[in-house]
Amino acid sequence: MTYEELLTQTALADERVVVMTAENRALVRNMPKNLGNRFIDTGITEQTMIGAAAGLALRGRTPVVHALAAFLSMRAYEFIRTDVGIGNLPVKLSSFIPGFLSDGNGPTHQAVEDIALMRGIPNMQVFCPADEQDLLQMLPTIWASKSPSYVRISTRPATYQHNQPFEIGCAEVVSRGSDVTILVYGMLFEQALIAANLLRHDGYSVGLVNMRSLKPVDETVILEVCANSDLVVTVEDHFLTGGLYSIVAETLLKYRKTAHVLPFALKGKWYKPARLNEVLEHEGFTGAQIAQAIIEHLVENLAD
Repeated sequence: MTYEELLTQTALADERVVVMTAENRALVRNMPKNLGNRFIDTGITEQTMIGAAAGLALRGRTPVVHALAAFLSMRAYEFIRTDVGIGNLPVKLSSFIPGFLSDGNGPTHQAVEDIALMRGIPNMQVFCPADEQDLLQMLPTIWASKSPSYVRISTRPATYQHNQPFEIGCAEVVSRGSDVTILVYGMLFEQALIAANLLRHDGYSVGLVNMRSLKPVDETVILEVCANSDLVVTVEDHFLTGGLYSIVAETLLKYRKTAHVLPFALKGKWYKPARLNEVLEHEGFTGAQIAQAIIEHLVENLAD
């Protein structure tokens, strides 16, 4: 099943569901013929789309809206915050090509601050599936929630079988380790999985956690891995400020705990546009690069 097939199935089974887009039909190309007037394309008008979605939600509808991540999270931000967030309306934001998935586009089209923006809105839930399988497993629960939500859409093929049922506010613990635990979300899960396997091959005890629910976040898992691993690593295609690294820091401060944390994030810059594999290589986010950097950090900072 694809994202479009799941959304079509959901909408046909529930007449309250309305599908909207701001002239971004990549995920929903075949839906107009299936939904008729419950498919609305507002054109390149993200603010208008969000305002209309809020109005529909006030009248009992569940709008699932689509736009490029950069424009959905930033151009329409005031409307999301004011029309959707304050009213706590069940508008479902599907964010297309977030983070490194906007690979060939320059800074204007890069959404690498979207997590910080969206999780700052009261009532807004924030989710980042690892791949298409993870996405399809998560969406029914997200769409059924009465809260507004922001989802970083990833339709990349799965490289791991996600067997843990999805629950809002719960992380997926892939493995546990005492030397290092990698916390990751979104499309970089694939690279984190490669890094974890390389580290195990070198004799390290490695944990890996898919932080697919960022708000609400699984504080229990964060505290557990920080208590039981010598090094905790955060991996994200997002600015260092406001994303997973900040979430971990806030959680530790809240519970008066400390941990040794190594972040992989964009530090004060946008990424250089290129093909995805070239972006990962240039920015230092391939599985091999992550593993090597972790080993070097362990040797330099945590040697007996």
